[in-house]
Amino acid sequence: MPISDLFSSGTGTLMGRLQFSRLAHKATAAFSFILIFGIVAFAQEHRQSEPGQFDYYILALSWSPSYCEARQDRARNRSSDRQCDGRPFSFVVHGLWPQYDRGFPAYCQVPAPRLDRAIVGSMLDLMPSPRLIFHEWDQHGTCSGLSPRTYFENVRKARAAVKIPPEYVRLERPITVGPGEVAEAFLKANPGLSPRAISVFCDRKWLTEVRICLGKDLSVRDCTETRRHACRLDRARMPAVRG
Repeated sequence: MPISDLFSSGTGTLMGRLQFSRLAHKATAAFSFILIFGIVAFAQEHRQSEPGQFDYYILALSWSPSYCEARQDRARNRSSDRQCDGRPFSFVVHGLWPQYDRGFPAYCQVPAPRLDRAIVGSMLDLMPSPRLIFHEWDQHGTCSGLSPRTYFENVRKARAAVKIPPEYVRLERPITVGPGEVAEAFLKANPGLSPRAISVFCDRKWLTEVRICLGKDLSVRDCTETRRHACRLDRARMPAVRG
């Protein structure tokens, strides 16, 4: 056999071994990633069944006039609604949501512990819908590990810690804003608030919500997960408060 053929054969074998080694390395890396991802997912799924096992809260503040505009567009839901009759509300509390660093728990106790109607009545100044209050307790409050009374006391404390920018308290005419403008207004009104702790949300046309990340002690904390789904519009509409 010519020496050149032997050299070519040897080179081919060497190249084959190198390719096999690279493929094996990639396969090992891929398997390791899947394994780690599976362990994290299992751990979070396991935690989800344990009230009180979470990393931080999101305080969600909804722009009530946007909710009422969207509700008005759904003809079948035009029955009386305390939140929208006269539209006296600006930002209202949507909820205080336990979160994981990735993902969130929900409905941690089924059926949920009974929610006393006295607690519901006491929260209507911040969350002007009994249906919303019951829903938030069932889906999110049960994951806090707190009693209903303590959980809603924390909702009130969290809301009290955030000042609504004065220009949005009694918005007398509809405006169009950039999400960054709204975030900047909250940062200005709340000097301790970090830009990495706040996200602004919208639907296809309305500005809908501001979300602020808080630690378990209700102090402001940075977070990144919630920002992935934040508003991508250049401008969004804010309907007026009519009161």
